[in-house]
Amino acid sequence: MLDVLHRIVQKVNAAPDLDRALSVIVQEVKQAIRADVCSVYLTDFEQRRHVLRATHGLRRAAVGRVSLPLHQGLVGLVCERAEPLNLDDAPGHPRYRFITETGEVPYHGFLGVPIIQNRQVLGVLVVRQRDPRRFADEEVSFLFTLAAQLAGAIVHARVSGELSGSEEQAAGPERFLQGLPGAAGVAIGRAVVVYREADLDAVPDRPAEQPEQEIALLHRAVARVREELRRLQGQMQETLPAEELALFDALLLMLSGDTLVTQTIERIQAGEWVQSALHHTVEEHAAVFERMEDAYLRERASDIRDLGRRILMRLQSEQPERAEYPDRTILVGESVGAVELAGVPRSRLAGVICAGGSRSSHVAILARAMGVPAVMGVTDLPVARMEGREVILDGYRGRVYPSPTPSVRREYSRLLREEQVLSAELEALRGEPAVTTDGVPMTLYLNTGLVSEMSSLGTSEAQGVGLYRTELPFMVRDRFPGEESQGANYRRVLETFAPRPVILRTLDVGGDKPLPYFPVQESNPFLGWRGIRISLDHPEIFLTQIRAMLRAAVGLGNLRIMLPMVTRISEVEELTLLIQRAHDELQEEGEAVTLPPVGVMVEVPALVYQIEALARRVDFVSVGSNDLTQYLLAVDRNNPRVAELYDELHPSVLRALQQVVDGARSLNRPVSVCGEMAGNPLAAVLLLGMGVESLSMSAASLLRIKWVIRSFSRSRARQLLQAALRLEEGGQVRQMMEQALAEVGLERLFQVR
Repeated sequence: MLDVLHRIVQKVNAAPDLDRALSVIVQEVKQAIRADVCSVYLTDFEQRRHVLRATHGLRRAAVGRVSLPLHQGLVGLVCERAEPLNLDDAPGHPRYRFITETGEVPYHGFLGVPIIQNRQVLGVLVVRQRDPRRFADEEVSFLFTLAAQLAGAIVHARVSGELSGSEEQAAGPERFLQGLPGAAGVAIGRAVVVYREADLDAVPDRPAEQPEQEIALLHRAVARVREELRRLQGQMQETLPAEELALFDALLLMLSGDTLVTQTIERIQAGEWVQSALHHTVEEHAAVFERMEDAYLRERASDIRDLGRRILMRLQSEQPERAEYPDRTILVGESVGAVELAGVPRSRLAGVICAGGSRSSHVAILARAMGVPAVMGVTDLPVARMEGREVILDGYRGRVYPSPTPSVRREYSRLLREEQVLSAELEALRGEPAVTTDGVPMTLYLNTGLVSEMSSLGTSEAQGVGLYRTELPFMVRDRFPGEESQGANYRRVLETFAPRPVILRTLDVGGDKPLPYFPVQESNPFLGWRGIRISLDHPEIFLTQIRAMLRAAVGLGNLRIMLPMVTRISEVEELTLLIQRAHDELQEEGEAVTLPPVGVMVEVPALVYQIEALARRVDFVSVGSNDLTQYLLAVDRNNPRVAELYDELHPSVLRALQQVVDGARSLNRPVSVCGEMAGNPLAAVLLLGMGVESLSMSAASLLRIKWVIRSFSRSRARQLLQAALRLEEGGQVRQMMEQALAEVGLERLFQVR
């Protein structure tokens, strides 16, 4: 059964559209479990009906014409309960409805399994038997697995318009893709797909701009692969037996014959660009092998795909880099990195959409730093089919509207105008102090690490740098940067803000920030080898960085050093000794360096309960609210399936923060918050009430948070904090804080409508 399941799933994945996927399902399932009928009903929520969309065993003419009112009949019961229904005598059930239009007879055996995506029942997969039959548990599980596979295809079909007949209809107000808010704002623009190279499945669909030129590219790529295969065949002549060497002959034959290459050319001539034409042709050929009963021949599908990847690599090595972007480019991809963001001229970058990740993902943090709206964790995003489409991105509510209708476009154009008005009001706060209504100052620092973040707003409004991410210069290189290049980078940021303080965080890689030249393969990287754990195991990397920092600060006196991902007090002591060692060595070399204040990021919950012991050994404490929240709630913030459980306003997070502030205050150590929580208008008031003395955030958040601080008194903030600590859910805290901001006229800071 598992072998059959695997084969069906592969066929569904390779299906070019929903109709083909449904046809595969009903035919294969009927045969696999020896049922008399297999059908798929899809739920039309607008018409409030369950529509027969595919069948094998009933009249084909009934497809698309026969339907049941919502929640009526046995199909409706499965949808209503969102769980399987397994009956050996369906006509005896009170909810049974006999439908003559399908040509059915009184089938007795009935098994219905819901098709569910994101807690919504999209339809029902049904098998029927003329004789009484209760289907086995193994068969129920079999259908469950296929229903889950089918759910993604249904969502993609709704977005692209397959289910409604046109893309324009499919993208109406109720036709949006739900993700997670990544960076606030609204964007209307054209999608540009970012995809991994040499990955056939990631290649987006695009039109062929110059078919003849692309055909020539294909011929050159195929010729290079043919030469490569012949060379490999020659190298293996003495190693492999004759039957294995024959595989090279088969692959070479495919490249020379009238199948793979010819069909790819035909697709190009029909309007596809060379890479997607190759992808679709390879999948079509691989599917032929996957349908074969012989296990050995089925495995040859992987050889076909490997051949396709080899050709794709050659194509991409010749393909010129994208030189131009639309005026309002919206980058779309399974993931989007710093390099892709930097590749788009800032004047043309309108937004970012990612199929994975969450608000606290690295790319979301970068987007907020650049003031670019972003939506993360759009698990149903049909990335390959987004290229060139008009897209509306709602970074406030985490929504994506592909091919929006005119009414949706008009509404979001209005919201864009409202944002411009808000920006003008915020500009009036430039130069004003961040002081509460009862005279309590709040220091606002800048989070930075990108050249693009060193904007006039950030350098003029921030009272210093509360978090400089030193890992970013490490991530864009092909090797570890040396002491001189690091020092030049640190000197630039220290000089830019002098005499204001600059907190340089030591190298914090691992987790969602790998280095391409220093790979760390772990099953759970967020609980693995990262941050100062790497620094302790590689003191040469740490010492080089500290030496660069100390030398960069000579004559300026505004350097602060911060240690990330600390778990034990002994780690702080060991790293402090290394900092002292670097200082002493430089002095011996004649450098006029001085020891700067050293602080620790509180990110691991263990430090919350040792805060007094920690405070005795450092000069300041900074809370990394992103990781602290993630670890307290046991939620991977980059996993879109659980990212909605990540909540920085959760009462447990607030209580942990209060404990950190109280413990550090008992030893007169200042506390800052430098996670995304600091740039959240709802959270900033609560942090003010706790006694947090400084907040560090992206440049895009500075004026918003200043407006919040200038609108509340410390005493009012304390009242709200005490009320929040009595609540039990983060949603309750959020609702209370939204009301509090609305009372002082700040509702536009957290919502757009």
